[in-house]
Amino acid sequence: MTSLNHDDICKLSAIAIKEKFLQGDLTAQAIAASFLNRIENYDGKIGAFLSVFKDRALAKAKKLDERKKNGDKFGKLAAIPIAIKDNILVKDELNTCASKFLTNYKAPYDATVTSLIESEDGIIIGKTNLDEFGFGSSTENSALKKTYNPWNLKCTPGGSSGGSAAAVAARMCPIALGSDTGGSIRLPAAFCGILGLKPTYGRVSRFGLVAFGSSLDQIGPLTTNTADAALALEVIARHCHKDSTSVCKPQENYVSALSSNIKGMRVGVPYHFLKHLTGDAKENFNLSIEHLKSLGAHIVDIDLDILKHSIPVYYILATAEASTNLARFDGIRYGVRSQQAKTLDDVYDLSREDGFGKEVKRRIALGTYVLSAGYKDAFYKKAQKVRTLIIQRYQEVFKTCDLVASPVAPSAAFEIGQIKDSLQMYLEDIYTISINLAGLPAVSVPSGFASNGMPLGLQLIGKQWDDAKVLNVAFAFETLTGHCNKAPLL
Repeated sequence: MTSLNHDDICKLSAIAIKEKFLQGDLTAQAIAASFLNRIENYDGKIGAFLSVFKDRALAKAKKLDERKKNGDKFGKLAAIPIAIKDNILVKDELNTCASKFLTNYKAPYDATVTSLIESEDGIIIGKTNLDEFGFGSSTENSALKKTYNPWNLKCTPGGSSGGSAAAVAARMCPIALGSDTGGSIRLPAAFCGILGLKPTYGRVSRFGLVAFGSSLDQIGPLTTNTADAALALEVIARHCHKDSTSVCKPQENYVSALSSNIKGMRVGVPYHFLKHLTGDAKENFNLSIEHLKSLGAHIVDIDLDILKHSIPVYYILATAEASTNLARFDGIRYGVRSQQAKTLDDVYDLSREDGFGKEVKRRIALGTYVLSAGYKDAFYKKAQKVRTLIIQRYQEVFKTCDLVASPVAPSAAFEIGQIKDSLQMYLEDIYTISINLAGLPAVSVPSGFASNGMPLGLQLIGKQWDDAKVLNVAFAFETLTGHCNKAPLL
């Protein structure tokens, strides 16, 4: 057995952890205990987890060790601790969506991704914090607790998958799952200096994900490096008959396809659309493009100016879908019922009034408005038409390039409480939301640091089903720069 201590184990990649377990250098129980110990030591000041499954994780680890003694074969995630965003169901565990409304809701079944992780011998270690129902870009909208960026505890970790990103960045787990509706994996990944992958829409089953925007949501992994993300995607990217939006495509071997050779690849850059990018973000992005050039990529200037319409289109369509999806939370079927209710109308009105936070109410109101009889044609239908134009524009662009590169956000992580205007907060997603509107795969890969020491990310966008190519370019970039190896000093 190896003599690695708890902190040494927590610094290993997911693939390295699996290999050490399979080789007999580490027991599954030692691995689980190391990460549980790190959570106990550091999560008090970071606030990444809403619940930690100590007994469940140790019991699973014990079974893995027993199977190891018996010479059993293991799955792709053998003995790897994995955290799950708290809007993805884990059977018999609380699933709060970081809302007061669901503080008493235990999942009656597993999400498809949860089942796949457990079938491949991963260890689910806990559930992570998020903006309530995924509504936000900073995790400040959680109704249950605040989450802080491990690089600077005054700053946001991004959102809505801020808990998952903070947990991985602080090395409290090597892999965490998040959900991405308009950048909710990629933005926190960039803010926390890790890698975040939003797969092609339909590549990963949404069954068991509490819906925000059904035509936009996609589950994906947050990891410290590209190979771990590729491994996670191999497991969760499978067709699911329980999800009507799950596309029946063959499984792919994303890990073995990784290569640092991207010579001759055409990378499109929408320079005109990025004309308002300034400061550290602009300098870092230009340097990232130079790195891609040094790897042999050809840079192509592309026209994506239509993306200036993506913010209003997204916030019409996403809120409309959210308004519909959240209608089920009425105090009758799910969650907490108001104790002050005396009539049926009171149950509906007071339960939603007490249970939902400000941002949730704001988005429900906006979504209901754009779907109302007098405004559906003026707003919702028009937004759908512009969404089609955005999809078509991306299709035209990919005739001239293999991949598109852009920043993830206009800046590095900002201080908690700094942005008080909701519209200004929505603009944090300016570079990410069009990918969800078009259903494309995209990855945020660490690209360096701002002058204040906070991480920045490069976004790489592929055409539909080019998830492997996106990961390949991220891997080449990571291999050259080494930014994925850097972690906060805790």
